[in-house]
Amino acid sequence: MLYPMSPKVVELKRKLESFMDRHIYPNEERFYREAEELGPWKVYPVVEELKPLARAEGLWNLFLPESSHGAGLTNLEYAPLCEVMGRSHLAPEVFNCSAPDTGNMEVLERYGTEKDKERWLKPLLAGEIRSCFAMTEPAVASSDATNIESSIVRDGDHYVINGRKWYTTNATDPRCKICIFMGKTDPDNADRHKQQSMILVPMETSGLEIKRALPVFGFYGVPDRASEVVFTNVRVPKENMLLGEGRGFEIAQGRLGPGRIHHCMRLIGLSERTLEKMCRRVRSRVAFGKPVSEQTVTQERIAEARIMIEQARLLTLNAAYAMDIVGNKVAKAEIAMIKVAVPNMACQIIDWAIQAHGGGGTSNDFGLTQAYATARLLRLADGPDEVHRNQIARFELKKYSNA
Repeated sequence: MLYPMSPKVVELKRKLESFMDRHIYPNEERFYREAEELGPWKVYPVVEELKPLARAEGLWNLFLPESSHGAGLTNLEYAPLCEVMGRSHLAPEVFNCSAPDTGNMEVLERYGTEKDKERWLKPLLAGEIRSCFAMTEPAVASSDATNIESSIVRDGDHYVINGRKWYTTNATDPRCKICIFMGKTDPDNADRHKQQSMILVPMETSGLEIKRALPVFGFYGVPDRASEVVFTNVRVPKENMLLGEGRGFEIAQGRLGPGRIHHCMRLIGLSERTLEKMCRRVRSRVAFGKPVSEQTVTQERIAEARIMIEQARLLTLNAAYAMDIVGNKVAKAEIAMIKVAVPNMACQIIDWAIQAHGGGGTSNDFGLTQAYATARLLRLADGPDEVHRNQIARFELKKYSNA
């Protein structure tokens, strides 16, 4: 292996795979059923039943690097574990390793005050509450985050917040108690990247209204609890400002780097699972006198899927290694590359798997529609493909600025 796993990671991966076999896969059908029947405004009992089991086995907060609260793993060490968890929509939250809580916990760990950590980080680490992140807005093209129009205005010892956000993941979850909100404190600043700030907003604050749950390809609770949230004259203490006014972009870059790579790690696991389903399906079906697995087109797709997964995994491990060695900011080209490559890879493999399953592949029976919704969403979440491609091209062209 180009990036060999340490003995610690090998053991954690073994324990994780065992837990998946014993508790996650057997409960997936129940999880999807609860999500469909209870909807995005309820807690799914199966998740709450499994979380204590995962914590008891030491499979808890594995994502959090450079902290005494997590497993102390680097991004490279966490990658194969995150891939295992990504094989199932049920798994990440069971291990307290799901978005957006992971990113929010990292923000609180890095930039929160001791009071913030006691009030919000501690129960998040314990899996007792959940959180949301409010950045994207329906009124502007949020692929350019400098477009954000929501306002954060100082008023004595408080800030007053106004704005409309959507795709605010987790807001409908009744356990969601804290929101990290991004808005403008200095809209006239000549530096467009210093106009924004991030501030903590308790969900019970007056003026905060969850308008609706948003479906992702018709799914309301899985793979996401996307939500539209309106903030009308929401007042929070000035101490809730994170890091200081004008530091929102700085925090966002620190938050989104790990978030993007976690998404890619999970998608690789989802793609592996999808390829497994495809192979099992085509070996068990006969068409035109021979197994579908013997059709040349099927074999070509399986071969291409294996190549694409291996390429994506190596690219992702390389990005994780770069983040560990030179930091998120310096590794932004590597992060941008995987954010384009991995979701596109996953979409293609899932599409082939749907085709191999025939009409049944378009139903919810095989988990492929849920998988596609996740992969397709991630071509937009944390920045659309086009933005990342433009960024990669600029990095490349800069090499020849003196040519």
